[in-house]
Amino acid sequence: MNPLKAALEQNKTVGLTRQCILIRRDGAEFAIEDSAAPIHDQQGVTTGAVIVFHDVSVARAIEVEMSHLAQHDILTKLPNRTLLQDRLSQAITTAGRNGTRIAVLFVDLDGFKHINDSLGHAIGDRLLQSVAKRLLASVRTSDTVSRIGGDEFVVLLSAVAHAGDAGVKAGKILAALNAPLEIDQHNLRVTASIGVTTYPEDGQETAMLITNADLAMYQAKENGRNNYQFFEKDMNVRALERQSVEENLCFALDRGELIMHYQPKINLKTGEITGVEALIRWQHPERGLIGPLQFISIAEDCGLMLPIGNWVLREACRQAKEWQDAGLRPIEMAVNVSSVEFRNEDFLEGVKAILEETGLSPHYLGLELTESVLMQHAKFTVPVLKKLKAMGVRLAIDDFGTGYSSLSYLRQFPIDTLKVDQSFVHGINADTDDATIINAVINMGSNLNHRVIAEGVETVEQVAFLQAHGCDEGQGYYFSRPVPASQFAKLLRAGTTIGLPN
Repeated sequence: MNPLKAALEQNKTVGLTRQCILIRRDGAEFAIEDSAAPIHDQQGVTTGAVIVFHDVSVARAIEVEMSHLAQHDILTKLPNRTLLQDRLSQAITTAGRNGTRIAVLFVDLDGFKHINDSLGHAIGDRLLQSVAKRLLASVRTSDTVSRIGGDEFVVLLSAVAHAGDAGVKAGKILAALNAPLEIDQHNLRVTASIGVTTYPEDGQETAMLITNADLAMYQAKENGRNNYQFFEKDMNVRALERQSVEENLCFALDRGELIMHYQPKINLKTGEITGVEALIRWQHPERGLIGPLQFISIAEDCGLMLPIGNWVLREACRQAKEWQDAGLRPIEMAVNVSSVEFRNEDFLEGVKAILEETGLSPHYLGLELTESVLMQHAKFTVPVLKKLKAMGVRLAIDDFGTGYSSLSYLRQFPIDTLKVDQSFVHGINADTDDATIINAVINMGSNLNHRVIAEGVETVEQVAFLQAHGCDEGQGYYFSRPVPASQFAKLLRAGTTIGLPN
C-alpha cells in the first residue's frame, strides 16, 4: 500500500523524506521534502489530505558545501589531510590487491616563512595558491595533490611502475616550481625540498608513508634544499639526531656556547691581511666544535636565525673594535647576512644600533650577501643596499657565479666586492671552464670598480693563477684556516705578510 495512503487512513501526519524534485514552469529544479495531514469529515472519515512542500535545496547545498570544506583546504581548494589519508588508504588497498606500487611525495617550500614575514601574508597566500596550481599541472588527474598545512604539500602518485618514476616526477615538480613567479610586482623564485616514499617498500600504512616521506624531505633540506631524496631506513636515526641538535640549539645562545672564528683575507700582490671574515661555530658540550653547515639550516627552520644573526653581527663588531682599541691595524670585518635577516624590517636599524653600541666605524664593517638573497626581490633590494652604503658600510656579493645575477641589477647594486665562489677556484687546474669563468669575473669586477676576492684558495697553483689574472685578494686554507680571536690577533699584530709564491 502507498505509505502516504496508509498513514492517512491511520489519521497520522506523515513526512515524506524521499528525494523529490519540483520543476517550476520556467524549468528550474528544486530539491523538496513534503509532509501530509489528513482531512476528515464529520464522521471522522478521511476524505483528503493537505500536502505541504518544503524547499530543501539550500539546506542540501549547505550540507554539500560543509562536507567539501571538511575535506579541502580553504585557501588552495586542494584536498586536506583528512581526504589525503582516505585516498591514500584506498590506494594502498588497491595496490595491495593488484600487487602494484604507489608513491608519496612530501613537498616543503624552501624559505617560505621569510617571504611570508617580509612581504606579508597576502603575498604568501597568493604564492601558496600559485604553487598549488603548478603542482596540479605537474601530475595526472588520477593523482592527488593535497595541502596538509602551512607550506607543506603531499602528492600521492596513485600508480608508479618503478620507484625511479617517483624521482622523475619529483624532478619535474622542482623544475615547475623554479620557474619565475610574479606577484604584485614581486619577482619571486620558489624552490622546494621533496621527500619520496613508495608502497610497499617504505611503509604499509598511510601514517608511516607520510612520516617517512617527511623524514626524507628533511634530508633534502640538509643536502642543500631544492632537491629530492628517497627515504632510507637510517633517516630515522638522523631524525632523532636532528631533533636533539634542534633542542640544544634553542639554548646554545643563552648558554654562551656559540663562538666566533676569524679567517683573514689576503692582498695577492703584497701578502698583507686586508680584512677578515667572521665565521660562527658552536662549541657543543658533548659533540665538540660544530661548523655552521651542521646547524644553520636547523636554525632557519626553527626560527632562530634572527637572534643568532644579531648576536654574530654584534660580536664581530665588538671584536673588531677591541682589536682597534688594542692598537692593532684597523681592517674590514666581514659578516655574512642571511635572507631572514636582510628581509627583516628592523635590519637597517639593527645594524645602525649595533655600530653605535660597539663604537665601530661603519667603514670597517662589510656585509656579505649571496646572489640569491639580493636577486629574490631585486627591485626592493636596491633601496636597502643604498641606505647601508650611505651609512658607510661596505657590501659584497658572496658565492658569486652560483646564482642568477642580472647584469642590469649588478650595475644598480652599490656593491664594493665580488667574492668568487670556491667551487670555481677548486676547478682552476681541472679540465673545466672554471678558469675562464674566474677570468671573466675578474675582468668584470675591474670594469665595475669592484674588488674581487677568490674564496677557498688551497694550493700554490691556485694562488699563482689568481695573481697572473689580476685577482685582488684571496681567502682560504692556503693562507689560514678560520682561527679564534686571540690567534688572529697574533697574525695581525705580527705585521708580517703571509707567504706568496715567488
